[in-house]
This record gives sequence, structure tokens and C-alpha cells, in this order.
Amino acid sequence: MISYIIDKLYKRVEDRGVVCVGLDTALDYVPDHIKKDRTPGEAIFEFNKQIIDATHDVSACFKVQIAYYEALGLEGLTAYKKTLDYLREKDEIIIADIKRGDISATAAMYAKAHFKGDFEADFITLSPYMGMDSIQPYLPYLEKGNKGVFSLVRTSNPGAEDIEYLDTANKKIYEVVADKISEMGKNFTGECGYTAIGGVMGCTHVEEGKKIRANYKNMFFLIPGYGAQGGKAEDVALYLNNGNGGVVNSSRGILLAYKKENKPEEFAVCAREEAVRMRDAIREAVKKLN
Repeated sequence: MISYIIDKLYKRVEDRGVVCVGLDTALDYVPDHIKKDRTPGEAIFEFNKQIIDATHDVSACFKVQIAYYEALGLEGLTAYKKTLDYLREKDEIIIADIKRGDISATAAMYAKAHFKGDFEADFITLSPYMGMDSIQPYLPYLEKGNKGVFSLVRTSNPGAEDIEYLDTANKKIYEVVADKISEMGKNFTGECGYTAIGGVMGCTHVEEGKKIRANYKNMFFLIPGYGAQGGKAEDVALYLNNGNGGVVNSSRGILLAYKKENKPEEFAVCAREEAVRMRDAIREAVKKLN
């Protein structure tokens, strides 16, 4: 029987909680003492490294948003690679937030770029809104068991309503997408009961939370929108199943926790404290829900 990467993530959530630390690291997030005598790329990697060291045992995984690194050119991509390498050395689960959404040979090249080589990750994010053939080229990697994807379904931004909430005959577009993703994922079901094709489900639209969790029992969720975008622990709890079945991303909330305390020299300690606070708040909300 194939051991799927989703089983490893499920177990990490069981052991460490649902927090996904978002390494969406802008240069202006990095304290001055880290920037001193370092290039921008070196400073970002050193910042990431200390955040990882401080939070890895209280978080299920790390999401690395590639745009923040691409913006710095080759130096930024070097920092991106070094961050991925360091996470792999520590046996952490990596979600590369790349949101690719192309078809055919182009998608096959994206799959090769982010499932192999310098930018290899465990999971990547995809946009399916060109159609399901935009996901098909990634599936051969999933068949081996050690890779997975999170497909955009219903996102956390206000503009989600522009397209994702449009009505079809009897469903909203995001529900049609979720149905197709759910069906595609059945071929990659782990022992935990979830599939290696997960869905990105923003927690900022709470009114459908229970319905979405009930309708897509086998879909593991990557849940953005917590903290800076307004999502609360009680909102997140609706998208989980007894505290599992998803990971909850926080980027600025964790990375910039030191600014609330005005403790730049202790940025990593502050990040850990925020990750623990977030984890415990969500656990408490799950208990109240049940």
C-alpha cells in the first residue's frame, strides 16, 4: 500500500496542532540587527532559519510564498532554495505557495520545477480555474505517494465573490470546483482518509463552514484568512474535523509578532509564543464546538 504525504501531514497535526507557519518573508519584516552586514537574501534566510528553529515543534508545516523571493531576483530565489533545503534537513513538511494554473506542457514543466530539483517541495498550491487539465500534469508525482497539492477552491480575499461565488444551475462555482477536486482526489487517498489533493478554503466566509466540512469529508484543507485577514479561532474550528483535516496558515501574525511586543532582538521567541497562542486558541475553539 502506498504511503501518501497526506498521512504524514495528518500525523503532524495530531502531534503538533494545526498551525502552518507562513514564510511570506518581506525584507522589511526582518529586524535591523539581522540585516546588518548581510545582503537582503542572506538576511531573509537568517530570519527564516531562526523562525523555523523556534516554531518547528509547535507547527505542523511551513508554507513558503515564492513571490516574496522572486521579488528580489536571483538573490531572493537563492534564499528561497536555502529555506527549502533547511526545512528538508529538519524533516519539516513544505507547502510551496506558487499558485500555478496553466495546462499541458507548461504545467508539466511547473510540476518538474517544484516537485524535483532546486525548488522541490512536498505540496504545492495550484489554481484550477482554467480547468481540471491544469492539474492533470501533476498527478504522476502524486501517484508515487510523496507529493501532494492544494487546489484553490474558495479563497479568503474579498474578490472571491467576483467569480467563486457566481451561481451555476444549482451550485456556486467554488462548489463545482470542490466537487471536481474531490472526485479527482479519490485516487490518492491516504490511510488517514484524506486525499493528497487538498483544497484551499479561506475561513473568512464563516457562514458556509459547517456545510463545506460536511460536504468534503475526505478533502484536507489549507486554511488561509486567520489573524491579519480577520479570521478567528472559532471560524477556523468550523473547517476542521475534531481538530484535524486541515492546517491553518498564519504569516504576518507569526513573523511580525515581535512588533507588537517591540522586541526585535527576540523576534524568534515572539514568533514561537504567537504560534503556541494560535494553536491553543484553535484547540479550545474545537473543544467548544464539539
